[in-house]
Amino acid sequence: MSAIPKHRRPRRRATRVLAVAAGLATVGALAASLPASAGQDQSDGASKGKHSRTVDVQLLSFNDFHGNLQPPAGSSGQVTERQADGSEKKIDAGGVEYLATSLRTARKGNPYSVTAAAGDLIGASPLLSGLFHDEPTVEAMNKLDLDVTSVGNHEFDEGAKELARMQNGGCHPKDGCFEKDRKGKGKKFKGADYPYLAANVTDEKTGKPILKSYWVWKHKGVKVGFIGVTLEGTPDIVSADGVKGLKFHDEIETVNKYAKILDKQGVKSIVTLIHEGGVPKTQTYNYDCDSPGAGDGISGPITTIAKGITPKVDALVTGHTHNAYVCTIPDPAGKPRMVTSASSFGKLYTDTTLTYDRRTKDIVRTSVKSANHVVSREQAKAPDMTSLISRWDKLAAPVANKAVGYISGDIPGRGAGVPESPLGDLISDAQLAHAKSLDPEADLALMNPGGIRSDIVFKASGSEGDGVVTYGEAFTVQPFSNTVNLVDLTGAQLVTGLKQQVSGSNEASPKILQVSEGLTYTLDMTKSGADRVVADSIKLNGKAIDPAATYRVAMNSFLAGGGDGFAELGKGTKPVVGSDDLKAFSDYLTANSSADKPIAPPKADRITIVK
Repeated sequence: MSAIPKHRRPRRRATRVLAVAAGLATVGALAASLPASAGQDQSDGASKGKHSRTVDVQLLSFNDFHGNLQPPAGSSGQVTERQADGSEKKIDAGGVEYLATSLRTARKGNPYSVTAAAGDLIGASPLLSGLFHDEPTVEAMNKLDLDVTSVGNHEFDEGAKELARMQNGGCHPKDGCFEKDRKGKGKKFKGADYPYLAANVTDEKTGKPILKSYWVWKHKGVKVGFIGVTLEGTPDIVSADGVKGLKFHDEIETVNKYAKILDKQGVKSIVTLIHEGGVPKTQTYNYDCDSPGAGDGISGPITTIAKGITPKVDALVTGHTHNAYVCTIPDPAGKPRMVTSASSFGKLYTDTTLTYDRRTKDIVRTSVKSANHVVSREQAKAPDMTSLISRWDKLAAPVANKAVGYISGDIPGRGAGVPESPLGDLISDAQLAHAKSLDPEADLALMNPGGIRSDIVFKASGSEGDGVVTYGEAFTVQPFSNTVNLVDLTGAQLVTGLKQQVSGSNEASPKILQVSEGLTYTLDMTKSGADRVVADSIKLNGKAIDPAATYRVAMNSFLAGGGDGFAELGKGTKPVVGSDDLKAFSDYLTANSSADKPIAPPKADRITIVK
């Protein structure tokens, strides 16, 4: 399964060195032509000319892009900015045309500049990218001059072989080549110019990493090593087929192992790209994460991981939680270390200054500075990205622009910011309706919140008209191609499944299932663990759930496999597999709405929340 990237063109800013792929083997250096602007060190702060002992390295980073080439719609395309007077302001942000402009502008005057990402660049993508197995996004990242990225859990949505194709290129094994060359033949997908790093993902049979473990950026004697890992719990949040034959290892142990290897090779400056993150105290991107003390403004898995990763690592670029933060979390030696995340969908990018000491070959940790910046849509678009979007949009248009339904107002989903969303209710109702077409005895449907990737907005995104839901918009909401499955669960199993929303692996960060009409219960957030679900409040059509009775429950194939920590839901019997969830959703919209009778946003009142 090993996949070594093919660097096909000279890189723009610096001499790159590719270090070990799977294990200890070292790959030779690749020379690249130097730009005219790279003739001397940046004169800023500690860096004062080409003979200075220190030089400032600019690290630009982002995460969780998820194929959002076009600006995300609704609240999914906004960031919240804290104003000087304490008020908050919503800013429209994101879209690769603007991200490219932002990064290119930021690089100006910074000859020592490297761009990195922390996973989930692809997967769960809108139709423009997802319809073509994310080839458009990889092409865009090449044009952005992305240097390196870690894998995220969504890089495994279509399995390790497809991830290898993203790295090495080649046409899709089933769908073939999506474009034609000048001779009318299939145009071969070139793959990523940047290496994907997956240090903690190994082949179960060989025990070897499936991709490169680390990579070294090198320019005029300055060397910075990058180690890339995804969260160890990836198998819990990806379909079983996507991670078949793979083993995911502890993040801390893996990073510490490869930090030692880099150190022995003379690479003392090290950055970890890790697809795991934290939860900030506020959703404003520019809040003070280090108030009242270092790292006090963040919680979640990354805090434990950061405190366990060796001091040899100088900074952590993180992701997965789609949050924004710039924190200094102490390393095991108690020394402050920068930990950053740039929200998601290309709405922010992080600019970090790493002061490199030429004598020690290490980062002067006390000089590290970092900040998140908004990818504003008020700046100029990058013409090459506009051209890329236009090219792929022409291929997608016949499918994407088809009307599948009508709505009377915005239906918030991922951007709702509450445990039960109107779009979650609508999707659950759609899955129950599909399930009843398979078995009239179907009782209820459950939908995992992570499977809802966007909002549906009333305002037209193109020429379709206000209130029209297109296939492309529906695809953006549900891009995973899960099937709608129907299983038998006892009442006791159903109650246990609901309690797993707020206990076990979900206790620290609850995953509240969206429920179909007729299922109601109370969620008491003043309590802890499984007790948050008030068991005697769970009712179906006004009648208490009978622990001994059998219920026919619809859910997507991901949940039916026990995904997202819902092991009890994976124990269902008498399974029936229906159509994919996108078809179920689209069919429901078509059957239940028209231009004259659009669907109104659901009230989202099925779960009573006690705070």
